Amino acid sequence: MLDSLIVPLFVTTDLPPEAELAEFGELLAETARVLGDDGYEAFLVGRVFWLDRPVLPEQSPAAEGELRFAGMLGHLAASGAGHTTREVVGDVRRAIGQAVTGRYGDVGVAPAVFAIRDQDVRERTPELAIHVDTRDAAAELVSAARSYL
Repeated sequence: MLDSLIVPLFVTTDLPPEAELAEFGELLAETARVLGDDGYEAFLVGRVFWLDRPVLPEQSPAAEGELRFAGMLGHLAASGAGHTTREVVGDVRRAIGQAVTGRYGDVGVAPAVFAIRDQDVRERTPELAIHVDTRDAAAELVSAARSYL
């Protein structure tokens, strides 16, 4: 069995109004591959959703060009001994920041990436959220992370 660290994560960011939620989720999930440059394999599994601001009837429709707020709740499995949660979250924060900026440009604020409680992932993920995961990841990491879902 592969030695792995499982980190429950919450990711939030602003996205341009034309951004597609499924594409954003795929972008996040694939950032786990970049962690190989930091010395370990990783697998990210979670669910993405919109966190748009509440809109009063007199404010509808939302202003054209207004940024949309998206989120992901999930788990990151990282292989290898010697990695702390703080290091892994820092690494994935950098990878996600670079990926989001590379895809959507500078939206004014870097994505926020937090380690959270496992219970929060289970309790706070909206039912209609879209499932995402890193494709073709190491089977041992997939098994380790999915056991938390």
